[in-house]
Formats: sequence, C-alpha cells, structure tokens
Amino acid sequence: MFRFIPTILLKQLFTRNSLRNTPDGFTFSLKNRLADEQFTGLQRARIDGREYPAEAFTLKPDGALPVALTSISAQNPFAFPLRQSVQVRAITQPLEPGKHTLEITLHTQPFGTITLLVEDELQPDEPTTGNQSQPAIPRDRVNDYSTDAISQRRQFLTEFSQTLPEHLIQNSFDPARVQQNCESFVGVAQVPIGIAGPLRVNGEQAQGDFLIPLATTEGTLVASYNRGIKLINLSGGVLCTVQDGAMQRAPVFEFADARQARTFVHWLEGQQRELAAEAEATSCFAKLRYVDTYLNGKLAFLRFGYETGDAAGQNMVSKATLAACNYILQEYGLLSPGSIEHFFLESNMATDKKPSQLNILRTRGKRVTAEVRIPRALLIRELQVEPEQLVHHARIGDVGARLAGTNNNGLHSANGLAALFIATGQDVACLAESSAAITYSEITPEGDLYGSITLPSLVVGTVGGGTGLPTQRECLELMGCYGTGKVNKFAEIVAGVIAAGELSLAAAISSLDWVSSHDATRNKAI
Repeated sequence: MFRFIPTILLKQLFTRNSLRNTPDGFTFSLKNRLADEQFTGLQRARIDGREYPAEAFTLKPDGALPVALTSISAQNPFAFPLRQSVQVRAITQPLEPGKHTLEITLHTQPFGTITLLVEDELQPDEPTTGNQSQPAIPRDRVNDYSTDAISQRRQFLTEFSQTLPEHLIQNSFDPARVQQNCESFVGVAQVPIGIAGPLRVNGEQAQGDFLIPLATTEGTLVASYNRGIKLINLSGGVLCTVQDGAMQRAPVFEFADARQARTFVHWLEGQQRELAAEAEATSCFAKLRYVDTYLNGKLAFLRFGYETGDAAGQNMVSKATLAACNYILQEYGLLSPGSIEHFFLESNMATDKKPSQLNILRTRGKRVTAEVRIPRALLIRELQVEPEQLVHHARIGDVGARLAGTNNNGLHSANGLAALFIATGQDVACLAESSAAITYSEITPEGDLYGSITLPSLVVGTVGGGTGLPTQRECLELMGCYGTGKVNKFAEIVAGVIAAGELSLAAAISSLDWVSSHDATRNKAI
C-alpha cells in the first residue's frame, strides 16, 4: 500500500497501556494499523537505554502459536498484515513500576529498517479474584460466523435478557455472508418492504420504468410516493441528471505557528501529481480530483476529493488519503524536520455522516437533480391543488427552513432515502448528509408547474458495503442497479423517487389531505 511509513506514524503500531510484567519477564502488544508488512529480523531492542538480545523475545499473533524472534529472517519472514495484533513477550527480569521508553528497530519488507520509539507506563497485573466485570458476549476467534458461535450468542442473549426471541433469530441466508458487515451476529431485522411505481425516469443512465423497493414501518409512506409517481408518469416522467461526484477525506497538520502552516500549504501546491500517484496506488477505482486547503491559525486543514467508481467509497478514500499523507510526512519531514507537530487523518472537515454547508457547495457522493413539469389541469385533477398554491407554499416554507436553521428547504427527503437505503444496503448513517435537498419551483408561461430537487451530497453505492447482502442485492437487481457501472443510474432513480415524494407531500399539505390520509391509515390499523 505505501512505499514507506514515516516515523511520526510508527508509534501507532504500539498498543498503549499494554506493557505488563509476567512471572518471567514482561510483555506488550503491537497492532498493525497502517499497512501489510513482514518482519525479517531485529536490529536493536532497548528499554530505558538497556539493550535486550533477540533471544529474549517471542511473537504471538492472535489465534496462532508463538514464534521465536531468532527464527525470523529475510528467508523466513514473519507476516504482519493490516489489523493483525501480536503479543511480544520477553523472558528476562520484570520491569520496575512507572513509565518506560521502548526503542525497537526492526528490519521489514517492504519498508526497510524502521524504528519504533514510544513511552508506556507499566500496568498492574490483572486481578485473579473478585472480578466483577460484566459477562462477555461469546466470540469465536477462529470462525465467529459458525453455527456453534451464533448458537452460543443466541443462548447468551436469551439468558441475559430473559427473553425468547423468535423472529430476530430467523435468517434465510448463510451468516458467513455478513462477515464484513456485522460483528457478533445473532439474526436479522425484518423491515417490511413495499414497492412503489413503476416510476418513469428520463435519465442519462436510468431510462425507462422502474419498480422502487421501500423498506419502512411508516404507514402511508409507500402510498404517498405512489401518488407522486402516478402524477409524474402522467406528465411524461422525471428528468434526472448526475451533475458531479466526489468523496472526501480531510486530514489536518499542526505546526508551531500560523506562518509555518502557510509555508506548508504553499509547498503542498506543487505536490499535486505526487499526491495523486501515492493515493491512487492504493485502489483501482480511487482517482484524486483535488486537494483543497484551509488555514486556521497554526492548523492546516486539507480536503482530498476523489472519484470512487461505483462504491460510496468512504473506506477507499481513507486508505488513499493515508498513503498521500505518508508521502507528505516523509517528504516535508525531510525538507523541514520537526515542523509538523501533530497529524490526524480526519479533522471532521469531511463532515462524514453529518450535514454541512461545505458538502452542499462542494458535493459529497453524487450531486443529482430531478426535474418535473406538471401540466396545470393534470395537477388540479389528480392532486386537487393549483400550481400557484404549491409555489406559494414553497416560498413560505423556504422562510421557515431558514428560521429553523435547517440544511435544506425540502419537505421530507429523508423519508424516501431511508426506505431506499435500508432496502438496498446503503450506509444508513449517511442519511445525515444525503438528505440535504434543495428544491425550486416556478410557474411556466403556460401556467404549468416546473419543479426541481437537487441532492448535493447523496452518498450511495452499487458495490461494496451492504449492497451484496442477499435481500439488498435483490432490491438493487429489481431496478437493474447492482454491480459495476450502475451507481449513476441508481442515483438518478433515487432523485426521481425523492421528487415524487416531495410533490406528493407538498400537494397534501396545500390541499389539507395530509392529516386525513394518516388518520385513515391509523383507523384501519386500530
């Protein structure tokens, strides 16, 4: 993944507060949080300046047998993949209480010789009696998705909660399918799915009529979207356009003062080609489009923007940006040693899973617009409302949204988005930014209604994440939107659905059908 690992990041390999004495020495833990690598030997191990021989150490990976450090060489390397934890054990004199400085120099592939320099405080021995901790959820480190592992958790759930779940523990697919999606698996949430449509979409990628799966527990939601879809279809369909696409990660670099931060940003302006090369080497799909810079005092905020193919891409851009930041830390560290005082991969400026004006202006995910033209007579006949009523209400609603401080002036984009996200395996937390909706309406010279809705930060994917789970894949497939080359098509359909929902609710509010429609559903339920 990386050509090198800068010294400033190496301490991230050490698990803090893991230093403990044992009956015959001491132990600490390493975890690979950076990139796949291999150990090929020890050059030096010092603690508080005292050297320890390689013969004193063994390495024990999670779920594997210990390995003597002396048996590791270039011909017999020790694999240390990403996310792997290793317990390092030394057979020697125990350490004195207090803080200790560890300096470990290792030979590695492909990063050459690296030195890990950290300070950690010796932790007390684990108590052997009187442990009052809560019982732990059963886990199987070898295969946590086996029938036995899941049965143990379900039994634990029953005993701990004193309940007898029946529907929760029913799943129609192999639990191994969720290995990358859910930990401590016990069952599934069965959310009702209704279908709306078919919706006629006149997009660049989505052209034709599409059934829309909506996963919801809200009565009238599917009916409301169907009402808007009917009107749109009678008007010839919805025109949908993907205008932009990007996914961001926003690291921050801290310096001693504002002048050093400014100097750093000026240097960075000449490094765009190198940053792109480092970032894009981590993925076949990530393409670096820009790096925005924002200075605030001694802090330099960077905002990397990428194309991510058909994936939503949050994890993809994290990996790519870390590679680019490794290059920055290495090269600027050589140019201006010690000037970078702190570095964090995310500064909260990507506003991942949060609404923000920056996302609305700069696009996060897909920027997609849906447009409708509804003939006046059709609007009055089908929804009992005139175009002037809808436009007037929209103007007033825009004032209300401003007073409330919302990030959009739409009515309920989150409704349809949540139902679609759950049905198709999207990251539901991304509703926070995806639901930003900018609506616009006017009366045409012919007296008809023109309306548009723009979703400037729609975070969706047709590969990766939960899209490959059985139910979610089927829902994408029924729209012809599963797999590569389909994300823009899906984004166009999503925008069209949201336009239908906005049109339906706006008409219901203006015609006073809103409350009565919900009461009708409630009375039937009672």
